[in-house]
Amino acid sequence: MEDRIAAKEETEKNQSEKDNEKEKSELIIFLKELPILVITAVILAFLIKTFIVQPFYIPSGSMEPTLYPGDRVLVNKFIYKFKQPSPGDIIVFVPPGDKDKDFIKRIIAIGGQEVEVKNGEVYVNGQTKDEPYIIGMYNSNDYGPERVPLNNVFVMGDNRPNSQDSRVFGPLQKSAIVGKAFMIYWPPQRIRLLR
Repeated sequence: MEDRIAAKEETEKNQSEKDNEKEKSELIIFLKELPILVITAVILAFLIKTFIVQPFYIPSGSMEPTLYPGDRVLVNKFIYKFKQPSPGDIIVFVPPGDKDKDFIKRIIAIGGQEVEVKNGEVYVNGQTKDEPYIIGMYNSNDYGPERVPLNNVFVMGDNRPNSQDSRVFGPLQKSAIVGKAFMIYWPPQRIRLLR
């Protein structure tokens, strides 16, 4: 009987040693793979931010009431590889003459269209533009009429009296567009898709 107990204890001891060795070898394998996992994650994050989606911080009130200072938005950087920018799109772009900044504004008109601002109303091709994102009336200096050159867009902030936009720097070349803003992701109470 004692032989059976001794044999059972020996078997349990051998099994315990095998389990310990297995755990050690799994840890060693994990530690060897860890640098590869970290490098892969960094490369993927870089590629996603560079080519696909990038977060942006809203520093000013030029897009109120759509976007407020402190909002953070996600910008689709590849969408305009597959489709053309459209009136109503909210875009991030590099403004003419200041390559160190990014602006965010709404496209009002595209190449070939004529834009005019008169008595606070925006006209595209002679027709009043429907702008449900503008709240109330605002005073604005008259502008235009001006035909937007091909491969350009005309952008304006939703907060017209407090926006440096195409009325200041003129139509924007499409090549200056970084991407289309599609979502507010911060602060949590303002999470929503942009339209």
